[in-house]
Amino acid sequence: MPHEINVVLVEPEIPMNTGTIGRLCLATGSTLHLIEPLGFEISDRQLKRAGLDYWKYVNVKIYPDLEMFLQSIPPSAQRVFFSTKGEKSFFQHAFQPGAYLFFGSETRGLPKSLLQSNQEITYRIPQYDKRVRSINIANAVSVAVYEAIRQLGV
Repeated sequence: MPHEINVVLVEPEIPMNTGTIGRLCLATGSTLHLIEPLGFEISDRQLKRAGLDYWKYVNVKIYPDLEMFLQSIPPSAQRVFFSTKGEKSFFQHAFQPGAYLFFGSETRGLPKSLLQSNQEITYRIPQYDKRVRSINIANAVSVAVYEAIRQLGV
């Protein structure tokens, strides 16, 4: 696939969300990277249910921790971090082929140290009602992946 998007879930907790994101990755030709610890077993019935019978086809890679994952990706690869704490809208970002899109766990988000060291490349997805703390991670990943694909023209 020409867009080569990489979705990175740092310590995901909810199997239904990860299954849904896996299904999205398969539909878009994206690679799913899971950073342990996970809040569930990969064989979890709910994970497979959310991905239906597609899970076995998802290009998924699992890493024991964030540091090992960060060492495994090319230094020149574009990294984009998503957080409600991001100061810029992700609509201001120009995605590149092979980009790594980082999303944190459902309850904690991305680690503070990661956000602090990557402030300039941390973005938020706009929300227009202050009563909403955040949108569901599966929705956030969908919005980000499809915006990247739209920008890349595929």
